Amino acid sequence: MSDLATRFSDLAGAVALQVPRAIDDVVRLVAIPSVSSQPEHDGDVEATAQAVADHLVELGCPDVQIVREGGKPAVIGRFEGPAGAPRVCLYAHHDVQPVGDPAIWETPGFEATRRGDRLFGRGAADDKGGIGVHLAALRAFGGELPVGVTVFIEGEEEIGSPSLGSIIAAHSEQLRADAYVITDSGNWDVGVPAFTTSLRGVCDCVVDVATLDHAIHSGQYGGVLPDAVTSLCRLLATLHHEDGSVAVDGLVAAADSDLVYPEDRFRTESGVLDGVSYLGTGSITSRIWSQPAITVIGIDAPSVADASNTLFPKARAKVSLRVPPGQRASEALDRLVDHLESHAPWGAKVTVTRGSVGDPGVLPVEGEIAAAATAAFTEAYGVEPVHMGQGGSIPMAADFQREYPGATILLTAVCDPDSRMHGPNESLHLGDFAKAALAEALFLAIVGEQAGL
Repeated sequence: MSDLATRFSDLAGAVALQVPRAIDDVVRLVAIPSVSSQPEHDGDVEATAQAVADHLVELGCPDVQIVREGGKPAVIGRFEGPAGAPRVCLYAHHDVQPVGDPAIWETPGFEATRRGDRLFGRGAADDKGGIGVHLAALRAFGGELPVGVTVFIEGEEEIGSPSLGSIIAAHSEQLRADAYVITDSGNWDVGVPAFTTSLRGVCDCVVDVATLDHAIHSGQYGGVLPDAVTSLCRLLATLHHEDGSVAVDGLVAAADSDLVYPEDRFRTESGVLDGVSYLGTGSITSRIWSQPAITVIGIDAPSVADASNTLFPKARAKVSLRVPPGQRASEALDRLVDHLESHAPWGAKVTVTRGSVGDPGVLPVEGEIAAAATAAFTEAYGVEPVHMGQGGSIPMAADFQREYPGATILLTAVCDPDSRMHGPNESLHLGDFAKAALAEALFLAIVGEQAGL
C-alpha cells in the first residue's frame, strides 16, 4: 500500500460510500433537458440550477446563490475551511447540448440508462458527471473540509459562456481562489487520467448570402442567374484548400505536442468511415490541438423533403472556427469575416454576423498545488496523469487566468475518448467517475496537508 493510501484510507472508503448516491444525482440531473441554446428549455436550465443549489444546501453550504448577469443562471456556493486554509474552486456546468435526432440514440437522450460500466444520456459526461464528482468528493468529508471550497456551476458553457465575464466581474471576490479545478475536459483513455495543458479557443459567425429579391422558376431562369444555395456552397468551399487545410489568411498555428496519437486509435475513436481521408497536414495532435480548424455547423436552406425546382433567393450558414494558442479569438474572427466578405461568388450579397468568442489557453501544470493534484490523481487511477492538449474550447480557463493570475488552473475530466460528448449516445464511464471523485477528494486533502492544516 502506498504512503498516500495509508494516510487517506478512511477518506477513500468515505468516497466509495458516496459514489452510488452521486451517480443517482447524475441520473436525476440528466432527466432535466437543460439545453441552453434553445429558449424553450429556459425553464429546464433554471431547474438544473435550482437542483444544484439544493444539493449544496443539503451539504450544509452556508452561502449558496443563483446568480445571473444578463445570461443563464449559475450557482456559487462557498464552504469555509480551517482558518488560513487555501481555497479551491470546483467548476462544472449544468447546461447541455441538444439531443438532435432521437432516432440515432439507442436509449432516450434525457433518460439516463446504465448499460455495463457506462451511464448513457445527454450530459452524463458533459458535464453533469462533473457535478456528481464534486458532490461525491465534498460529501466524503462529512462537513469537515480541509480547505475552503467554492463550487461554481455555470449554466451557459455550451453556448460559449457569453455572460461569464460579467459573472466573474460582479462576483470576483466570491470566486477568488488559490486553485481552480475545471472538471470539463477529457482523459487520455479509460483508466488513464489527463491534465489538459493547452486549449483551442473558438469563435463563430453566421453568413447570409442573397442573390435575388424573390424565388423564381429554375427552368425559366436557371443557367443565367445564380441561386443563393449554390452561391453559399461555393463561398463555404473557399474556406479550405484542396487538401482540407484552412485557407483563411492570418490564422496562426501553435507548437505541436510531443505526445503521439496513433492513427489506428484515432480512426477507431473518431468513427470515421473507411476510405474517408483526413484533412490538412502534420501530426494528428497538431491538427486537433495546435492548428486552426473551420467547420460549417449549420445551414438554413430548403430541405430535401420540401425541395422544388426553384432558384432560392437567400441561404445562410453558421461557421465555427477553432483558434490555437497564440492568437486571440476576436482577431481570428476578424480574419474569418474578412475572408467571407471578400470571396463572394458571382457578386452575391454576403452579410456576416459575428457570434461568440472564447480565447485559447496554455495551462502549465507546475507548482506545489499542481504537484498535489498529480499525486492525488496518480493514487486514484494507479497511473500518472497525461499532459495533453484539447481541440475543444473551455473559455473560462482563460478568463480565470486573466482575473486570477497567481492561481493554479487544473483541467480535469470525467470524459474519455468514447464518451461521445455533444453526439448521440453520450456516456459516462462509471469506473472512471469513481476514480475522479477519489482523486478530487485526495487533492483537497493533500492541499490542506500542504498548508499544515
